[in-house]
Amino acid sequence: MKKLFLMLTQPVLQLNIGSQLLIAVPRIFCGYLMAFEFGAAKFGMPWSEPDKNLGLFEVAFWFPKDVADFGGIFATFPVFFAWMGAFSEAVGGLCLMLGLQTRISSFLILCTMLVAAFCQQVNEGLWNMLPSLCMGAICIYTLVLGSGKFGLDYLVTKNITTNEN
Repeated sequence: MKKLFLMLTQPVLQLNIGSQLLIAVPRIFCGYLMAFEFGAAKFGMPWSEPDKNLGLFEVAFWFPKDVADFGGIFATFPVFFAWMGAFSEAVGGLCLMLGLQTRISSFLILCTMLVAAFCQQVNEGLWNMLPSLCMGAICIYTLVLGSGKFGLDYLVTKNITTNEN
């Protein structure tokens, strides 16, 4: 179990500070946008705007209908997929920003961004798909590399691996 935890959590470390910053800055920026701009507008978080009238962990009333319009399995379970998408943006974005369980958060956000690009924005043209695809691209490299040295994953796994030795 400990080996699985380390595999999912321990970041790949780069040799110099510049490389670490190239991992951290986009991760933090993407996480901030996901949590505070996109996710908080459709999912009740403590920082959601009061005029959204959302309770804690409540999905905006309009979002399940928006998800159902994607068709297929999304139309069958719109509340579930709306909740999962909003949760991955708000909570996953916060975790991505902090570098906490970065690979899991990246995977959830990547799935959400692919659905947003290819189910919601595909008929609006490539320009409208671009934000979702860019966020997804950032999540691909954080999925592979983890949080880097400037994330909570590094601190957690550093303590675990130093206690083993």
